[in-house]
Amino acid sequence: MFFRTCAFSLILVSVACSSNDPGLGQLEPLEAPTGEGSRWPALSSDVDGVVLSWLEPDAAGTWSLLMARLSDGGWGEVQTVATEGDAPFFVNWADFPAVWAVSPGVLAAHWLERGTQGGYDYGVRVAFSSDGGANWSEPWTPHEDGTPTEHGFVSMVPVSDGEVGMVWLDGRKSAKTEGGHGGPAEMTLRFRTASLGGMPGPEVLLDELICDCCQTDAAMTSRGPIVVYRDRTRAEVRDIYLTRMGKDGWTTGHAVHDDGWVFPACPVNGPAVAAAGERVVVAWFTGANDRAMVQVAFSDDAGDSFGPPIRVDLGNPLGRVDVLLLGDGSALVSWIEGGGHDAEILAQRVQADGTVDQPMEVSPTSAGRDSGFPRMLQDAGGRILFAWTESGNPTRVRVAQTGATTN
Repeated sequence: MFFRTCAFSLILVSVACSSNDPGLGQLEPLEAPTGEGSRWPALSSDVDGVVLSWLEPDAAGTWSLLMARLSDGGWGEVQTVATEGDAPFFVNWADFPAVWAVSPGVLAAHWLERGTQGGYDYGVRVAFSSDGGANWSEPWTPHEDGTPTEHGFVSMVPVSDGEVGMVWLDGRKSAKTEGGHGGPAEMTLRFRTASLGGMPGPEVLLDELICDCCQTDAAMTSRGPIVVYRDRTRAEVRDIYLTRMGKDGWTTGHAVHDDGWVFPACPVNGPAVAAAGERVVVAWFTGANDRAMVQVAFSDDAGDSFGPPIRVDLGNPLGRVDVLLLGDGSALVSWIEGGGHDAEILAQRVQADGTVDQPMEVSPTSAGRDSGFPRMLQDAGGRILFAWTESGNPTRVRVAQTGATTN
């Protein structure tokens, strides 16, 4: 059911009406079939509609990865993708599961399971569905090192009909040796392809030293899939890098922009990317020169080079970005601005020439971890959907949409 109001409701989220319309149309709350305690949504879409996925506990505290599809007829039934069994889920505000549309009729999902060693011993589990999420294949682990170390922060991108490429952060280098000594505290970035019923491709090392716990993102260009991530140099520079898979393999990762952010820890604030043809847009958070900023940069050569970064925040950003590439070549960027009780989810339209529209307030939010990372998606009809975790006790996943098509 669609609601054309911005008034607060006990059963709906309060969505702010922007008096500075950024060309996106009215923002409308959209009641989602999520329950109390739901959190950390993801969005994907295919010809059958939009797929919303999220984590939710039952009355006994058992976690499940759930999904529901939104079509012109409204929300379909809630479907269970996976539920905790003997191996409990690794539930984390920054490293969360998702359901991805691979091709018509085919979905892929990933979630995280704890290992036996506790702490940050956890791994990735992947499953496929060929019937819209009603049934799922036996779960499979893409990393074969078997070490009790961190594996997560997954992104997926369709690479061919029915086949998906997946990238993840992999901590196998930190595993203890036979003498009981720990390896170097260095995170790697790895990639692999898989499909329903097919043989998975080989593991590929994309970067041997990256930031420890920042999200990755991936998109498909006309010249092959690209992956963006936060790099880490020996001098602790943690800027955003991009690599692309071509006929001769993956390119060496290179900086989207040389921010020069020296930060000897993980900021837990990864980049976002979107692409169409050879046009690419990347959004990211940086704290270079002791200034917190959310920036956007455009490329017209599939990520080989980028124009100068465009700052979009209002002066006090937390980051947690997402980005869409709109049909007219502009981008829509979302992020969290402010701290404490004054934080809000904002979205702003940006042109490659540096022109920025007035920001739209999507929702008040919390600066705390329980608010997670808001997500955006533009569906085949042009409407833009926002999904986020409403803070509180309990939390709840909320959804809103714009009513207008942006080219």
